[in-house]
Amino acid sequence: MSAPQELNPQGGGPTISVVMSELYDTRRYLTRFHVQRLPSLFTDFLVIGSGVAGLRAAIEAARHGSTLLVTKSRIDDSNTAWAQGGIAAVMSPTDNVEAHIEDTLRVGCGLCERPAVERLIREGPGRVRELMEWGAIFDKRKQELLLGLEGGHSAPRIVHAQGDATGREVSDTLVRVARGTDQLRVFEECFVIDLIVVDGRCRGATTYHRHFGHQIFWAKQTILATGGCGQIYRETTNPEVATGDGHALAFRAGLALRDMEMVQFHPTTLYVAGATRALISEAVRGEGAHLVDRHGERFMPRYHPDAELAPRDVVSRAILAEMAKQDATCMYLSVAHLNIDKFRKRFPSISRLCEQFDIDLSREAIPVRPAAHYMVGGVKVDSEARTGMPGLFACGEAASSGVHGANRLASNSLLEGLVFGAVAGRNAAEAASGEPGPMQAVHVVSDIEPSVRTTLDLPDIRNSLRSVMWRNVGIERHGPHLGETVEIVGFWGRFVMDKLFDDPAGWETQNLLSVARLIAIAARERKESRGVHARSDFPNTDPGLDGRHLVLQCVDGKLDIRLE
Repeated sequence: MSAPQELNPQGGGPTISVVMSELYDTRRYLTRFHVQRLPSLFTDFLVIGSGVAGLRAAIEAARHGSTLLVTKSRIDDSNTAWAQGGIAAVMSPTDNVEAHIEDTLRVGCGLCERPAVERLIREGPGRVRELMEWGAIFDKRKQELLLGLEGGHSAPRIVHAQGDATGREVSDTLVRVARGTDQLRVFEECFVIDLIVVDGRCRGATTYHRHFGHQIFWAKQTILATGGCGQIYRETTNPEVATGDGHALAFRAGLALRDMEMVQFHPTTLYVAGATRALISEAVRGEGAHLVDRHGERFMPRYHPDAELAPRDVVSRAILAEMAKQDATCMYLSVAHLNIDKFRKRFPSISRLCEQFDIDLSREAIPVRPAAHYMVGGVKVDSEARTGMPGLFACGEAASSGVHGANRLASNSLLEGLVFGAVAGRNAAEAASGEPGPMQAVHVVSDIEPSVRTTLDLPDIRNSLRSVMWRNVGIERHGPHLGETVEIVGFWGRFVMDKLFDDPAGWETQNLLSVARLIAIAARERKESRGVHARSDFPNTDPGLDGRHLVLQCVDGKLDIRLE
C-alpha cells in the first residue's frame, strides 16, 4: 500500500483514500441472515442504547408513536449510571448562559460548533428543571440548588445528587419515566449487531436476544445512542458494556465518523494495583482537593494558572509528566486539609470506596492516575441530531454533535444527553410523520462464506488490544507508535473480522478492533496537538487546523479520510 498523502490544512487538499482491504474486512454485515427466515418486529421508532441520551430520546419519540428501546445489558447499565460529578447548567442568577458558552468553546480548543454549543447551553436549564419535575432529587440547601465548581468552569454551576451519585439519580429518574410511558417498550439483554440500510436509507437493525435469538427490528426512524468505547483501553472508568458498538456498526453502514482521535482521559481514578479503576470525581478538586506527589508537594500550579481546576487534558498530561519524572505509578489527591466530616457528606460514595481500601482520608492521600473516560468523536450529526443517512439520528456519546470540540468541558456530557436526546426524539417524530402507513419488511440477504483462516483467542486479543491502545494511543502519542498500532490492530483484524460469531462477545471484539483502528488512524493523521489529542512529535497546535474536523468514512470499499 502506498504511503498516505498529507492532509492539506489550508483548504480542501486531496482526499486520502486507503484501500479498504488493507484495513478491514470489506464485509458489510457481521452475520449471515435472510430476512424471510428471521422473526420481525415493527415499530415507529427504534432507539438503541439506554444511557441518558437514549432514554430521553425514547421518552420523546414515544409521545408520537410506538417506540422500542433496545439495550444490550440491563436498562440501567450505562456510563450515565456511573457518572459522579453532575450536570453543568446555568441554574443560578449569579451565573449566565454566555459565560457557560464561552467556557465550553475555550475548553474545546477551536473545534466546537458554536450553534450546537449555544443550543446545548440555552436549552440545558429547561431539561434539568424537567428532570426535577419528573422526580429527580438534586442536592439543595434551604430549597436552593447546591452548585459545585469543576475544572474549566468560570462559575459554580454543577447540579449534583447524593453528593457524588448524580448519574444514578438521572438514570433512575429516566428509567422510571420510560417504564411508565405509553407506547414505549424496553428490550433488555438484546444486542444490536448491524443497521439495515436499503437504497441509502436506514430501515432498522439486526439484533440478537439471549432468549429469543436473532431478530429483525424494522423502524420508520432509528436513533443511535450506544454510548462510548472506553473498553478499548486498559485503564478506563467505563463499564464493560462500553465497547464502541454504535461507532462500529455506523461505520460498516457507511456513516461518517468525525474527530475519532479525540478521546478524553479523566485525570483522577483510584489507583490500587489489581483493582478496577474507579472514578474520583472532578468535583473533589472543585471542593479544594490538591494533587500532590509522593512527598506531598503540589505540582499543578507549575502547569496551569488554574492549578487543579485546569481543563482535564492539561491535568491528565501533568499527572503523566510527574509520574514519568519521578518514576512513579501514580500521583495523589490530598483532602486532609479539608473538613473531613463535610467531605464525607459531600462525597459519600467516594469516601466509602476509599474506606474499602483502608485509605484514611484524614491522614492519607488518595492514589490516582488518568484513565480513558469519554469518547469525544463519533457519528457525525448536525445540530438537529441528524446523521447523513435518512432514517437515522444519533445523540449522546455515540455522536459527534460539535459541542465538545477537542476536549469536553466537565459535566457537559449528561447535559448533552438530555438536550440532544430530546432533539433526536422530536426530530425523528417529525421525520416519521411524513411516512404514512405501517413499516414493511424489505428483502435483505447477507451471505458470508465461512472463514478458512485460523482462529485467535478472543480474550487474549481483547487484553492485548487494550494494552497496545493504552501504550500507543493514550494520553500522549507519537507518529511511529501510531503507525505501528494501525498495523498491529490490522493484523489481528485479519484473523477476527472474517469470522462468523454467534454471541455478543465475538461481535464486541470485532467492534473493538474496528473502532480502535479508526482512532489510531485518525490520531496518526492529525499532525498537531489540540485538546485531548497530544502528539509528542507535533507538540504545537496548528492554527490552520482551527475548526477543521477529521472525518473517516467507508465509501465504495475504501476508507476516505478528509478534513471538513
